[in-house]
Amino acid sequence: MNLPLVYLWQAARVPTKQVVVVLHGRGDSHEGMSWLQDALAIDTLNFLLLTAPNRYYTGFSWYSLPPRQLPGILQSRKVLGQVFEELKRSGYAPEQTLLMGFSQGCLLTLEFGARHPDRLAGYIGISGYSYDPRMLLEEMNQKANSGDWLVTHGTQDEILPVENTRAQISILIDGGFRIDYREYRKAHTIDIEIELPEIRDWLMARLPR
Repeated sequence: MNLPLVYLWQAARVPTKQVVVVLHGRGDSHEGMSWLQDALAIDTLNFLLLTAPNRYYTGFSWYSLPPRQLPGILQSRKVLGQVFEELKRSGYAPEQTLLMGFSQGCLLTLEFGARHPDRLAGYIGISGYSYDPRMLLEEMNQKANSGDWLVTHGTQDEILPVENTRAQISILIDGGFRIDYREYRKAHTIDIEIELPEIRDWLMARLPR
């Protein structure tokens, strides 16, 4: 595929057209998410791991630190749109495509995924937040508001306090955004003992049969 971002494609062990697009957090790259395929152990799922467009020290970022997030968010939304168009052209239908992001990748999952003109099979945001939940409610594509949204956060998150994310997700849910929101006793990370198995179950329930 001719994608506008550096990426890693991890082919499914059982060939299918099911794919999950994975977005990393600030300062990381696609390499930092390469363990997910083995950890989730879903044989029918291809993984497309993307690297963000902007340099950040030894890694990359999707947008700048507060209060200068918006230009980068808009840039990343645009480039993700190009990625998803290329996926569709390559035979990966939206209804067999999922989007998953951690930290900054969680924000882009919300900000891009909810506005994208195609409804995807599922959306997972881990340990992030919404840039502007009220604007998102106004601009979101209602076709994407299918209930296939999972957002998780840690009650011990030292980077993004849970109180802020909890309040933002409450605004979205109160505004009619159908999100399954879950909290875990964890820091700013992906918990492999409880959270990841629940994410796997959630994914499996939404993969086409």
